[in-house]
Amino acid sequence: MSGENIFTGLTEEHDGDARWAFGTGFTEALAGVDTTLPAGVDGADLAVYCQMLGDDALVQSQRLVQWVTDAPELEEEVALANIALDLLGQARLLLARAGQADGSGRDEDAFAYHRDPEHFRNVHLTEAPRGDFARAVATLLVLSSWRLAVFTRLADSADPVLAAIAAKGVNELAYHREYVVAWTLRLGDGTPYSHERLRTAVADVWPLTGELFATHPLEAALAAQGVGVDPASVRDEVHEVVTRVLTAATLPAPEPFPGQTVAGRDGEHSAHLAPLLEELQRVAREHPEATW
Repeated sequence: MSGENIFTGLTEEHDGDARWAFGTGFTEALAGVDTTLPAGVDGADLAVYCQMLGDDALVQSQRLVQWVTDAPELEEEVALANIALDLLGQARLLLARAGQADGSGRDEDAFAYHRDPEHFRNVHLTEAPRGDFARAVATLLVLSSWRLAVFTRLADSADPVLAAIAAKGVNELAYHREYVVAWTLRLGDGTPYSHERLRTAVADVWPLTGELFATHPLEAALAAQGVGVDPASVRDEVHEVVTRVLTAATLPAPEPFPGQTVAGRDGEHSAHLAPLLEELQRVAREHPEATW
């Protein structure tokens, strides 16, 4: 299926409004949505969970922006920019839900621009250095496969807001995975040089993948309530998908995802996050009262 057909189909699903892909067309992220908390759910816990998923999307979106004007082809700059915008839209909704759920009233801009690195809850894979194009492909292959598996389950969340965000995100993430699978096959089964670059990229990315499937106590609690998703529950599915893709790309079948702690979820990050956030937050912090 071509990119044009994908976006045409998704636009039709959103009543012909092409703006859906960019997270635009509304004043407030959750305008018109019933944000009543499900019975028995702690708002503070739900807020932290939304930050986890929202920060993953926000940080990876910012990392992908670094490919604009620097991708191997103009078409890929547009594609990566669109994926970044999709993730930014998901982050906006999730962080808006966080501010509503915890009762703070903070909007998505407050979460994005006015938190320091130790208050971010993204996994280390999203903040890792950009690397070459093969590194971007390897990262997105794992990340989009993981996020699609989680969002597919999250669409049945007991929290109607999370369920709605996930249902919308599934369409976007399915395209992300389709796009990156095509590039994985193109690089892996291409020239000896492209094959070696992708093999190296997968080896570099793999040690960071285990954190995706490490269950934080809060995730376990919300999963038990039917609100969140235990990431360990998608480990086998994601590994099977990635294995099939890499095998088709003539790369060796990958090892099982490594075991890892949930460091990023608790605010422990690599040295790569701070400079990335400085890029993201600079204008908002230099001009805190500005509007445009």
